[in-house]
Amino acid sequence: MTALLEVSGLTKSYPGPRGSSVKAVDGVSLSLERGEVLGVVGESGCGKSTLGRAILRLIEPNGGRVAFEGEDLLALGPRAMKRRRRDLQIVFQDPFGSLNPRHKVGEIVREPLDVHGVGTRRERADRVAALLELVGLPQEAAGRYPHEFSGGQRQRIAIARALALEPKLIVADEPVSALDVSIQSQIINLIAELRARLGLSILFISHDLSVIRHVSDRIAVMYLGRIVEIGPAAEVFENPAHPYTRALLSAVPRPGVAGRQDRIVLTGELPDPAHPPSGCAFHTRCPHAMPRCSVERPELVERRADGAIRENACLLHAAV
Repeated sequence: MTALLEVSGLTKSYPGPRGSSVKAVDGVSLSLERGEVLGVVGESGCGKSTLGRAILRLIEPNGGRVAFEGEDLLALGPRAMKRRRRDLQIVFQDPFGSLNPRHKVGEIVREPLDVHGVGTRRERADRVAALLELVGLPQEAAGRYPHEFSGGQRQRIAIARALALEPKLIVADEPVSALDVSIQSQIINLIAELRARLGLSILFISHDLSVIRHVSDRIAVMYLGRIVEIGPAAEVFENPAHPYTRALLSAVPRPGVAGRQDRIVLTGELPDPAHPPSGCAFHTRCPHAMPRCSVERPELVERRADGAIRENACLLHAAV
């Protein structure tokens, strides 16, 4: 059965200083099955958000292929892409910045229905009321403005808007990072509940490993625009194969554990994306770097561990 989303060799570059080119996304390939949540994790600036927006063509990629239900989105013209957007939605990081402050909540949630001409005026009003109830907001919220709500409530409004057209894929771009910690769990639980109830497929982008672990079926780890490891969430967390993944996991606080001895502190500076290191981009900070790492650029290779299929691109493991 064909995956819902198949991304192959996706690249996105921006002009850099002195005529250089910054590769925000560098040849990324991944797939997403129907009803699956794929978590994308990495440090700030690794290209996670650019990847999500390039997949949806909110920014235009420089190359690669994005196949949604077997159809290459990058080959579609404006009209065909507009029709496809009913199946593709996004929830942004900043709920206040993504909501029009001059529109009432009812107008904001109804806008996708208006743009795509869905239903009659009465049906659209009923749909807005149902969506607000679905995300845990009272129907009278439709007559209020975004500034009258808390951050968590505004993110619920953004989620309701994303669900208006009954999409098949949602890109959740750091959907809880701008919220108070006390509110984050509520939004995470809401997303998990909606995923189970509606059968959503979600590309969940976050730098927070504890959030990623809670919501994801599989995890893709990004570093400097490339995926360095991808596999089942439990396998990646319990048996990380790539040194960068191990370093990320070692930084996660553990309640009740003080003075941890297994913390991996990366040395060296973050590489300049405009002038990335040769070979493996991580070799300048990797505690296990070998001479070949500065010369050979690794590609994802399939590995099996404890019955789980997993890919990683570390030359140290590829040589074993």
